[in-house]
Amino acid sequence: MTTKGLINMSRELYIPKDYKSKLTLRETQHAIKYIKDVFQQALSFALTLDRVTAPLIVRKGSGINDDLNGVERKVEFTIKEIDGKEAEIVQSLAKWKRMALYRYGYKPGEGIYTDMNAIRRDDDTDNLHSIFVDQWDWEKVITREQRNEDYLKETVKAIVKAIAYTKRKVRLRYPVLDGAICEDPFFITTQELEDMYPDKTPKERERLIVQEHKTVFLMQIGGALKSGIKHDGRAPDYDDWSLNGDILMWNEVLDNAFEVSSMGIRVDEKSLESQLEICGATDRMQYDYHKMIADGTLPLTIGGGIGQSRLCMLLLEKAHIGEVQASIWTDEMTEKCKENGIVLL
Repeated sequence: MTTKGLINMSRELYIPKDYKSKLTLRETQHAIKYIKDVFQQALSFALTLDRVTAPLIVRKGSGINDDLNGVERKVEFTIKEIDGKEAEIVQSLAKWKRMALYRYGYKPGEGIYTDMNAIRRDDDTDNLHSIFVDQWDWEKVITREQRNEDYLKETVKAIVKAIAYTKRKVRLRYPVLDGAICEDPFFITTQELEDMYPDKTPKERERLIVQEHKTVFLMQIGGALKSGIKHDGRAPDYDDWSLNGDILMWNEVLDNAFEVSSMGIRVDEKSLESQLEICGATDRMQYDYHKMIADGTLPLTIGGGIGQSRLCMLLLEKAHIGEVQASIWTDEMTEKCKENGIVLL
């Protein structure tokens, strides 16, 4: 990370030099709604998706909740009316969406999207991360012939075009927001990126490649690289690690790469078995969700999540995610933001 433009920086917080929001608080609230209205319509049209409702809570032990990297603690509580049975607040809807496509009878070429709200109590908060997660979760049924890199790339391009379209609409309404979105994503694998910058950390590599190409789809996340390390963690039972990736865009305000979406073609019976074995998690095959993938009951799908607050932050040229969502921050972070003109909601 370059020191250009910094007046204060800690592990938790980056303060752009002379930062001042381009919109007032009231304009910001109006713009957040406008972005959400415009983008979800553009996404629905681009990928042929229906809007559906989704759960905030699921039963503990159902196998439906996302385990993320497998170490994060879920928010749990008992339910009085169900004999004290425990429930969990979702961490994501990666598995629920695939089950929903099966239950609702969706066919290849059809899909769903929903507002996903989650609490990730173990996330480290900073400019980009909050313990409250809000995103558009989407999932689409595909054929076995579409389980390939070309189809994955076509889908990524469609999402990027929807983001760029939304930015143009926002700029027309708020001309002061003069940043642009690169509509032509650059595709590269995590191994190719490691080969390019073997002496850099994964995040340093991301910054270098996104600074050069502005919009990047970084592919094949989850498995170990030649160096023996992972670029980043992924649960073994939703994305196929050979057919997934992150959409990264250059953020001028933060002078850094900015993850907008994590997505991918989901596991089939072979990749599920292989990835569970690699992670020593074959015990998950006891759950209905995993059994239904193994026996072919669940449809083959592609899906992902697109951060709602992340997208608003990027398009509204904000320095902190707390400027576009209401959450909880440390007293130290709140005070530093106040001192430097960052108004948290």
